[in-house]
Amino acid sequence: MLKYLESTGKNEEEAIAAALRTLGLDRDDVSVELLERAKSGFLGIGGTPAKVRVTYEAPEEEKETSEQAFCGGEQEPVSEEEKQPLLSEEDGAVCAGEEEMEEKIRTFLKGLMHHMFVEAEIRIKTTGEGTYEVELVGDDLGALIGRRGETLDAIQQLTSYSVNRNRSKRVRIHVDTENYRAKREEALIRLANKVAGKVVKYRRNVTLEPMNAYERHIIHTALQDVPNVTTYSVGTEPNRRTVVAYGKD
Repeated sequence: MLKYLESTGKNEEEAIAAALRTLGLDRDDVSVELLERAKSGFLGIGGTPAKVRVTYEAPEEEKETSEQAFCGGEQEPVSEEEKQPLLSEEDGAVCAGEEEMEEKIRTFLKGLMHHMFVEAEIRIKTTGEGTYEVELVGDDLGALIGRRGETLDAIQQLTSYSVNRNRSKRVRIHVDTENYRAKREEALIRLANKVAGKVVKYRRNVTLEPMNAYERHIIHTALQDVPNVTTYSVGTEPNRRTVVAYGKD
């Protein structure tokens, strides 16, 4: 269900940031419509803030069960036998459920690799922010990447769907092989800076080709501190695009 939130700030970027903080969402999880540009006024008096409308997808409400409990959230009472001694984060404590989640990811990918007739070692690590980094290691795994990473993206999406099914608190899963993501990230950063230069020079917005959420996030991050440039996403998957827009500070 689509919902929207209107927010204000000293400039467009601050208005968007305020809305994202309120919603607890990433920038690429929303679409942004500029309602009013900021006006400085005379000698700093009588100015008006920028106003934006942020549209986002609100999930259907679900009853939380003990299976859907997540680290840091409310959990069902447990018996004495189920209680485990807790360690501090510095001592390398592992969030409850991480090992189970890693096993789910590993089991799904093993089955998928079997059906694809591919032999690959599955290495999994967590970032500590609810994200699981999965690396597929083996010989001649280029077929897992596909044209411009389309096959790798499909594997990532299937894995995420399987693991997050029936969960109220989703986890993020990034799947990579042969260091493709890092190479693609470098290429996207170069593209972002090149386009930003043209946007500032000609003062015209540029809409990039359709990208997945991860790649759009790279564009947003690369340009978030570039003067006179702002970014937002438009459209729906799988044709969602990032707009690099001119926005004088």
